[in-house]
Amino acid sequence: MQDRVPKKILFVCVENAGRSQMAEARKQSLEAVSAGTQPARQVNPTVVQVMKEKGIDLSLNTPKILSTEMIEKGSSCRYYGLFSGGRLPSTHDSSDAEETG
Repeated sequence: MQDRVPKKILFVCVENAGRSQMAEARKQSLEAVSAGTQPARQVNPTVVQVMKEKGIDLSLNTPKILSTEMIEKGSSCRYYGLFSGGRLPSTHDSSDAEETG
């Protein structure tokens, strides 16, 4: 049986303070990272509380800015809220981007 190389999933939203943080935390069995096009100063406190109730601690997480390097290294990208004002780095062809949730 061949060893399976884990997929690297990139979860992207505008502020990287809610949905993308939750998605990254839920997919830690894979290589997952989240980022935002306009990161907030902190993860949404409601998101931190909800995830704490699920046994996942996001209290030390901080929103990250989306980089071209992140996009290039991701084998799969999931976008949240980008079609309502967020923008991808100019080097990324967003013509194939699909909104998630």
